[in-house]
Amino acid sequence: MDIDRFWQVIETARSSSATSGKPLDEVLVSLLAVRPPEEILEYAARFDEVRDGLYRWDVWAAAYLIGGGCSDDSFTDFRAGVIALGRAWYERTAAEPDSLAEHPAVVEAVSAHRDEALFHEDMNYVAGGAFELLTGDPDAFYEARAGYKPADEHVRAEADMGEDFDFDDAEEMHRRLPRLARLCLGPNAQDVQDVLPIIDRRSGREERGDL
Repeated sequence: MDIDRFWQVIETARSSSATSGKPLDEVLVSLLAVRPPEEILEYAARFDEVRDGLYRWDVWAAAYLIGGGCSDDSFTDFRAGVIALGRAWYERTAAEPDSLAEHPAVVEAVSAHRDEALFHEDMNYVAGGAFELLTGDPDAFYEARAGYKPADEHVRAEADMGEDFDFDDAEEMHRRLPRLARLCLGPNAQDVQDVLPIIDRRSGREERGDL
């Protein structure tokens, strides 16, 4: 299963989920469970690959803003949730995490003061669930995976997470992720200070006009 085939599986599941109303992870389990065990293992390898591709500080900062905080485990769930959005949004997020400020699910969740948007833990267990459904053995996936080596296996370089920074520094978050920070934290203090003189001047003109 190459990367294009992986995303085709995700998109097929997304379409079926939207039509049936069933959770995406459950649809994926059903789709994979009718495939050969080797293909399920290939899916798992690709899933890990694309999830690892989002293991960066700027993506983590986006998760921190959207979730009102984000632990290591929660960041795993967040990256799985980005994969669940499909290839277009995955690639857009990888290129510019701040673009998530435009995703309807994020906008809706923030406006409703909910912090679960894009955190999709069950997506992490799809391959194991499909293997269990196929074999009837809850441990079969982990046993098979222990001895599995992808045909195109290569040595993974240590992840380059980019520059670390303080997620609790509002000014820094506004600087690095301006749209998400504005959506989740409100206006930047500096922006407010820049606007105040304009408001004061307008107020002054209005007051003079009333005299």
